[in-house]
Order: sequence, then C-alpha cells, then structure tokens
Amino acid sequence: MRSLLAGAAAIGLLLPALPAAADPVESGPWTAYSPTFTVQERGCGDVGDLTFRLTCSTGSGDQRAERRYATYTGGTRQFEGHFRITSLEGTRISLKQTFKTTGPFFMLAVERGGRLYAVHGGTTIATGATVGTTVRVNTVHVVGSSHRTYINGSLRHTVSSESGSFYDKFGAYRTDSGQGPATVQWSNVQFWRK
Repeated sequence: MRSLLAGAAAIGLLLPALPAAADPVESGPWTAYSPTFTVQERGCGDVGDLTFRLTCSTGSGDQRAERRYATYTGGTRQFEGHFRITSLEGTRISLKQTFKTTGPFFMLAVERGGRLYAVHGGTTIATGATVGTTVRVNTVHVVGSSHRTYINGSLRHTVSSESGSFYDKFGAYRTDSGQGPATVQWSNVQFWRK
C-alpha cells in the first residue's frame, strides 16, 4: 500500500486530504489574520455561505460565485482552504484566484475529469480533483518576488510576482473557455501573513 501511495503522489494524483491542519505551509513565523471580504454573485452565480454554485451551462458572460478578500500591497501572504466539488456538469471552472487590482494574476481552475491547472499558461498543477474529493489548497504570495501553490501540502506551481496591489478570491468562476453548471463547497479557510 505504501508503494502505491508513493507512486500516486509521484505522478501528481491527489490523495484524500487530511482534516484541516490549520498550520501554514513553509516556515514562519506566521501571524493569522482575518481579512474582510465581499460576496460576488454575477450571471447565474449563487453563494450560500461557503457553497458556490453556477447554475447555468452558458459559455459566455460573467458567471461567478465568489468571495473577494481585502487588497494587500506588500509582505508575504498565505491562503489556505479546502474545496470539494459536489457537482461538475461543466468544465474549466476557476476555484482560487490571486488577482492584481489591474487584472488576473494567478487562477487555479479545474476541468471535468479532475485536472487542476493554471489558467494562464495551462500548466497542469495536479490531477484527481474529482467530484466528492476534498482538496487542500495553499498559496504563498511574496509580493514583488514569487507566488507558490501547494496542493495537499505539496508544492506544485511557482510563478514570479511583480510588485503592486493584490487580493485573494475563491469560489466558482467560469473561465473564458469554461461553462457550468458546477457546485463547489469550501471549508477551513485560513489566512496568515509575515
């Protein structure tokens, strides 16, 4: 069994997420904080607490159900959250975003079949994010240096970051090439800074 799990991890398959660790990835010291947020519902998007739904199958227009958190301008910020897709009849739905106030910076999306990928560039980040599977996502953003994405505690993607003003978003958002319907439940959302 141990060799099977190691083999699955080596090829990028997701293993079931452990219960909320409430511990940041990477060394600290980290300070927990609670940024304010606004709920964004556009098109056929619907938000009920931490359940985010796109109820239509349209492949056009602004279809989103998200939380948008407060803007930050410097330092190192870490986001953690667990998502579970409870239905995905559509495909190419963005789940977690780090936005620059001037436009998209990093978007983590899922295709039907469970492939997690970076929207800009199309890089596969992990596989196995299928309906019913709980996945832990951490992003570590060092403004002016780098942005790193961890899936279930493993570093899976790194991109350089310029300076500027940024904010975190998560939920369900139709990418330019995507469509719903989709329902995503988020839990154990945490923020840290240093």
